Amino acid sequence: MPTPTNDIILVISGSLRRGSYNTMLARAAISLASKCPMELASIREIPLYDGDVEAQGMPPAVTALKERIAGARGLVLVTPEYNNSVPGVLKNAVDWLTRPGSDIGRVFGELPVGIIGATPGPGGTRLGQTAWLPVLRQLGCQPFFGKILHVANAGAVFDADGKVIDEKIAKLLGAYVDAFTTVALATSRPASK
Repeated sequence: MPTPTNDIILVISGSLRRGSYNTMLARAAISLASKCPMELASIREIPLYDGDVEAQGMPPAVTALKERIAGARGLVLVTPEYNNSVPGVLKNAVDWLTRPGSDIGRVFGELPVGIIGATPGPGGTRLGQTAWLPVLRQLGCQPFFGKILHVANAGAVFDADGKVIDEKIAKLLGAYVDAFTTVALATSRPASK
């Protein structure tokens, strides 16, 4: 397991849609980071998992993202909720990031991971966020429970440019980012062996 190589927190949106509320939420979180820089990391170039593809070599997009996560202070998953669970594209990316299995500890071991999400419906991704917990446990991460953020009715939360216009959500997001970055900066991941 690596000692973080930089004071960066990665933020991954679990949606590929250009006008995604979750990508808007990810960008809004990044804009509020004052204690530690946050950067958006994309999963767009990661292919569907296929063992035959893996046998030919790890896709470059997977390798690059694995190294960024391994060197990061923390990770925030901004997850949609599909059918009361995790979105396929984000789960697919995480599945690739755990290959080979011997890399799981190096990439994810004791990594602080926050989960937030937005949805146009009333549920605020509560079930989708909860569905990530067994995955994070399996990966040996440190899920962040210090704050929660479930953004419901997202169409009324963001303007056309993706800016948060709901004052309550803006305040909750700011508190979440502040609390998560504090924990991420205080966490010491063991050095790689």
